[in-house]
Amino acid sequence: MTGVVVGRRGRRLVGSGVPLTFEVIAETLRERIQSGGIQPGDPLPTQAMLMREFGASSLTVQKAMALLKQEGWAVSRPGKGAFVAHHDHPDDADDLDHPDTTAPLGGTAARVDMLERALADAVHQLADLRARVEALETGGGKRGR
Repeated sequence: MTGVVVGRRGRRLVGSGVPLTFEVIAETLRERIQSGGIQPGDPLPTQAMLMREFGASSLTVQKAMALLKQEGWAVSRPGKGAFVAHHDHPDDADDLDHPDTTAPLGGTAARVDMLERALADAVHQLADLRARVEALETGGGKRGR
């Protein structure tokens, strides 16, 4: 069964080779990130800037940004805008081994990793606090009498 995408320019077959404007915007930003023109943590161009650059509507730009976020290339910071996502590359991974890879390593996996490390730190801090409280309770009882 052949899929159909409905976009601003009407219907087109999936894989027809004619990218929609939001796909062009997303691909252009991906290329800028991959080439180092935009670094991890850098802000992405604003919606207004992208609308002017590509002659696109706000909805089209929003679709492009949603695609980049879904793929793990970008993250939103409420009140601040969209930024290039940070991605951890495993020590044994070499991008030259996989030149056809277009999606960044990490994305959701990198965020889960970061949260797991933060949770482990919190567990250690709780254990330290528990030990301090126990020391104060046992030592404090002797001092108070």
